[in-house]
Amino acid sequence: MGTQFFGTGRPATVQKVAYTGTAGTISNSFAAGIQRIRVLVTTDAYVAIGYSPTATTNDMYMTGLVPEYFTVSQGQKVSAMQVASGGTLNVTEISG
Repeated sequence: MGTQFFGTGRPATVQKVAYTGTAGTISNSFAAGIQRIRVLVTTDAYVAIGYSPTATTNDMYMTGLVPEYFTVSQGQKVSAMQVASGGTLNVTEISG
């Protein structure tokens, strides 16, 4: 069974990047100790999480303004690309 998280954590580092028809990818990868993140896109977007992600239309579809939580590993990043209109990718690291 994979890692399970119950309750909440402490918001930590926040990264933001714009996306359009060209993917936007956060600048800094996740540090050791970060195992979950909160992702919010301001418009419907395709989102990829990985070690060198560049979001494409083959990636996960996220509805705008609906935050999602994901389990991540050290060194990973998040990337987003618009479905129909550009927006901002907001990634918050959750500690504890």
